Amino acid sequence: MASMDIPLLSAATGLCCLKRSPARWAATESEGASRQRDRNRRRGIPKSFWVRALYSFALIAAVVAIGTLAIHAIEGWSYLDSFYFTSFIATGQGPPGNLQPASSLGKVFSSVLAFVSVGTVITALLFLFGPFLGRLLKAGEEKLEEVSREVERKERRD
Repeated sequence: MASMDIPLLSAATGLCCLKRSPARWAATESEGASRQRDRNRRRGIPKSFWVRALYSFALIAAVVAIGTLAIHAIEGWSYLDSFYFTSFIATGQGPPGNLQPASSLGKVFSSVLAFVSVGTVITALLFLFGPFLGRLLKAGEEKLEEVSREVERKERRD
C-alpha cells in the first residue's frame, strides 16, 4: 500500500515529471506565473492602481495642507476658513465670495497657489487614471482599424 501512495503523492506535487528538460521546467514556471498574474488581474483592481492612488492623494493632501497653513499664517484666518479657501482654489472654483485675501502677500500667494494646486490636481488625476485611459485609447484604435479593414473588404467585393 505504501508504494501506491508514493506515485500519487509525487504526481500531485509534480515530482514525477523528471523527464522534462530544464528549459521546459522554466517555460512551465513562467506560464504558471503568467496565469497567476492574469487571475489576479481579473479578481479586481491591480495593486499598481492603489499605489498610484496613494501617491495622488498624498500629493493633493500635501498641497492643500501647505496652502492651508500658509493662508492661516499670512492672513490670520482660522484653520477651517484657510482650508475652505484653499480647497476652493485647488479645485479651480476660485476664491469663495466671503473670503478674500486682504494683504498683498496673501493675494500673491493665492495666485501662485491657484496655479500650483490646479496643476497638481490635474497631474494627480492623470497619474491615477492614465494607464486606464491609455488602454481605452488603444482599444479604440484597434476597433477603428478593424472597422476600416471590414469596410475595405466590403468595397473590394463590390
